[in-house]
Amino acid sequence: MSDPSLIGQAIALGAAARGSTAPNPNVGCVIAEDGVVIARGATQPGGRPHAEALALAKAGDAAKGATLYTSLEPCAHTSDRGPTCATLIAAAGVARVIIALEDPDSRTAGQGAAMLRAAGINVTIGEGAQAARHSLAGYLTRLSLGRPRITLKLALSIDGKLALPSGESKWITGEDARAHVHLERAASDMILVGRGTWLADSPSLDVRLPGLEDHSPRRALLTRGDAVDGWETLSSPHDVHRLHDVNDLLVEGGSATATAFLAADLVDRILIYRAPILIGEGKQSLGYIGLDAIADAHNRWRSEDGRSLGVDRLEIYERVR
Repeated sequence: MSDPSLIGQAIALGAAARGSTAPNPNVGCVIAEDGVVIARGATQPGGRPHAEALALAKAGDAAKGATLYTSLEPCAHTSDRGPTCATLIAAAGVARVIIALEDPDSRTAGQGAAMLRAAGINVTIGEGAQAARHSLAGYLTRLSLGRPRITLKLALSIDGKLALPSGESKWITGEDARAHVHLERAASDMILVGRGTWLADSPSLDVRLPGLEDHSPRRALLTRGDAVDGWETLSSPHDVHRLHDVNDLLVEGGSATATAFLAADLVDRILIYRAPILIGEGKQSLGYIGLDAIADAHNRWRSEDGRSLGVDRLEIYERVR
């Protein structure tokens, strides 16, 4: 019998690696025998070593006869950077492999599991699949849609304003909400703002949480103007389709940039950090996004989560596709 808590551990390990492995998937792996964990691994920064290879190296001879839990099907495509994970698992003498999700990459897509079965290994696929899809959402989106998974972050007042009429917006939300934003940054491969935000705020867009400073992602600017040192440039929201090495993109603003991405229907997830303040007349969060009837606005977004962050409230919405 497999242990659901162990496939859960593997998925959690992969989720913790999100934002550092692109274009590779952020995979987690646990090797155990009789419910006792022998070794753990997660895809390392830059995409190598893979989670299974790392866990097998830690386990050594103890992997023989054990069960390997992995959040994504072990790779089966050859590379000049080393043997496939399916090959390594077979060579290690693992008795059973529990796979949460089949890899949609055509170079593996079922072939990894087939290689393992051909080696006499008992293979199960699908345990923990929903949680694995959530953990690997950026990678899966890039493979299915040819672009990163795009999260739009908005910090708003109760009445949906971004700032005072003067443009003042620091700080609408409190410290707990801002700390959560930094966690989202750490889990992203790239952060994007519009040129107006860059000119007004000179944002650093780094991660300023103890222990996560080196998880600051690449920075991008949505502009048709001149390039800026240290920033990558997108002239249109549709340029996200050329970001082949980005799994998760975080769009932080401002209003024109948020509107442009929503109008292009490129947003997959919205994070609204709502502060318990009223601004009244002020900067609107969005402009025209292409809807001409209320009926067209329904059934496009699903409420995924909501929680308190200190005095503020986080609302998470997922695009229904």
